Amino acid sequence: MSKRRRCRPDDEAQVKSIFSRRDFVRSGALVAAALAGSKDAFAAAAGQPPADEGSAIRLGVASYTFRNFNRVQLIGFLKQLNVLALNAKDVKDHLPMEPQEEAAALADYAAAGIKLHAAGTIYFPKDEDADIRSKFDYCKRAGIGVIVAGDPTPETLPRIEKFVKEYDICFAIHNHGPEDKIWHSPLDVLKAVKGMDPRMGCCIDVGHTVRAGTDVVQAIREAGARLFNVHMKDLANFEKKDSQVAVGDGIMPVKKIFEALGAIKYKGFVDLEYEIHADDPMPGVIESFAYMRGVLAGMG
Repeated sequence: MSKRRRCRPDDEAQVKSIFSRRDFVRSGALVAAALAGSKDAFAAAAGQPPADEGSAIRLGVASYTFRNFNRVQLIGFLKQLNVLALNAKDVKDHLPMEPQEEAAALADYAAAGIKLHAAGTIYFPKDEDADIRSKFDYCKRAGIGVIVAGDPTPETLPRIEKFVKEYDICFAIHNHGPEDKIWHSPLDVLKAVKGMDPRMGCCIDVGHTVRAGTDVVQAIREAGARLFNVHMKDLANFEKKDSQVAVGDGIMPVKKIFEALGAIKYKGFVDLEYEIHADDPMPGVIESFAYMRGVLAGMG
């Protein structure tokens, strides 16, 4: 029997100034991130991994963030961010489903030192072996250990579970908030996979989770070992999908999310999925990484 894959790829003092408390914390985070970033620049020049790769919380990018840009541009953005971890999607030419085109993409990522840890969101509209197998083959060819799945029905999960066991690939169902007909919240996913193979679990999208009225920190704790991927974003209003902002500019409890991930000994990646300003995402992406890295630096 083959060894199972490990699916979890290891204030309040009053500040008398012109800054609000959030601005004060944000400023400190950005300063810490700037210092960390300078170290990252030297590390990158020396061929070393980014500083956050050694952190308990590892940061990555969901390629959907750069959906309006091709693979060459995507790689350029990742190098600028000094992020080597990618959650790839079959959008533009990021990670095509066709085997030969996929092989070309994988060669480009390998040459750039970029590692793919997840693929998605991948959709499973058919309760058929051939369709499901094609998606697992796609990820196996890429050496990807986590499928982020968008829309499997509860009825298809027993069939999908067979492929999870055969391929030793973790299956992370992505919740899409109030608009999702089935998977509003990670809690819906956890109910559906209870008692199934431990490689059947969830990808928590923090933005969609809070819009579903679910406490995202508690959801992380409840998911525990069945949490295989996290999509990070921020919102200015938890009831409005179109209120997304750069991470740190909204009201998402980022530090508490990181603390909860630490508490469950989460070994996967926190992938930034920045869905706004699709034609010019880098300013918001840079700001988001600066904030997240600053929070992590402040947490020690």
